[in-house]
Amino acid sequence: MNEFFKKITSTLVIISFLCLIPTPIYAENNSQSTLKDKTNDYPIIMVHGLFGWGNDELGINYWGGESSLKEILESKGYTVYTPTIGPVSSNWDRACELYAYIKGGTVDYGEYHSKKYGHNRYGTTYPGIYPELGNNNANDIKKIHLVGHSMGGETIRVLAQLLEQGDKNEINSTGKNTSPLFTGNHHWIKSITTIATPHNGSQEAKKQISLEPFVHQYIAALAAKYGANPDTAKLDFKLDQWGLKREPNESYEDYYKRVSQSNIWNETKDLSIWDLSHEGAKELNSWVSAQSDIYYFSIACSDTHKDLSTGYQVPNINMISLLKKSSLFLGSYTCNNPNEVPIDNSWWKNDGVVSISSAIGPTIGSTDKIINFDGVPQKGVWNYLGLINNIDHIEVVGQSEPIYKHYLQNKFIDLAKTLTTLPN
Repeated sequence: MNEFFKKITSTLVIISFLCLIPTPIYAENNSQSTLKDKTNDYPIIMVHGLFGWGNDELGINYWGGESSLKEILESKGYTVYTPTIGPVSSNWDRACELYAYIKGGTVDYGEYHSKKYGHNRYGTTYPGIYPELGNNNANDIKKIHLVGHSMGGETIRVLAQLLEQGDKNEINSTGKNTSPLFTGNHHWIKSITTIATPHNGSQEAKKQISLEPFVHQYIAALAAKYGANPDTAKLDFKLDQWGLKREPNESYEDYYKRVSQSNIWNETKDLSIWDLSHEGAKELNSWVSAQSDIYYFSIACSDTHKDLSTGYQVPNINMISLLKKSSLFLGSYTCNNPNEVPIDNSWWKNDGVVSISSAIGPTIGSTDKIINFDGVPQKGVWNYLGLINNIDHIEVVGQSEPIYKHYLQNKFIDLAKTLTTLPN
């Protein structure tokens, strides 16, 4: 198998398939918002991470596992959507797909971007789940709340940047035919919340673990648990722009093999593997910044403790076994290589996939301001909601024992309350 793809499906597989369950929650040591009156009823759109999915594939809820967080929030009166976008695509491509999913229409990756990286400009056509986004009715602009888990947090940051600031290269390339996504001045996002997001990259993207058909094992486990068949499920890498579309009668095994053996893994930075590296995150942070009219929130998770004999961070007993190897690596890795982001022991405490220092907010290559949330949210800065202790990258999205499920479900409800009571 292509060595570069091995790196993705092993390092990022853990950064994804296991980490692709987003979830917003307040840390126990932080003040709850005192806002009581509902100020908006904007939809909440929950965006998965690497190797993630919405609520359709395998009949399994990415958000909540056996219990759908989407349905739980809807039962409380909130409007919630859980899109499926490219599970291994770059944040740029995923942001373009998310925009089309929301507004409706054919995905436009941008002429300049597509030519630069050598893939098709257009992708899937969506009916649109909220085509009224951006409509102005008596000075009331229709907006959205975006919640992203893991890589999903980076994707929604890119979407906000493009909507508000546009992209000069795309405008120069296509002029009047430029997609509204790239023209700028669209203030359509009320808030952004990131959960366990590697804003500064993840050490896991540095490590190449031998791929024990990890993806296959994970899918097989899910299928066995929920009675689904991978061959008939809607599992799709969504790499149509690269000419890697899953054929109607193609088995998952054959499709996976075709994708994994593609040359794209060696030839481009326009994929998740680059964005999730420290250097890729630094590059992204250099042009993606917090917008002055948007509320930004971040949540970090930790499920490790210090080993007194080595000084390293090691997994807590409750951490899911599939994350422990990754966690051990994150908890001891350092880097002082020239031209690479330096990594020291301040990066060691982690949730099995992402370091606390990376989840708090963008700092490497970024000028964004980060503050500790005190109950009064501020626009244009990162309101750090705090650390969730003894919760790993998967548990934080509801894939956990019942005792944790109810706790986390309530935290999602708390988040929804906060988002819909934000000041204007």
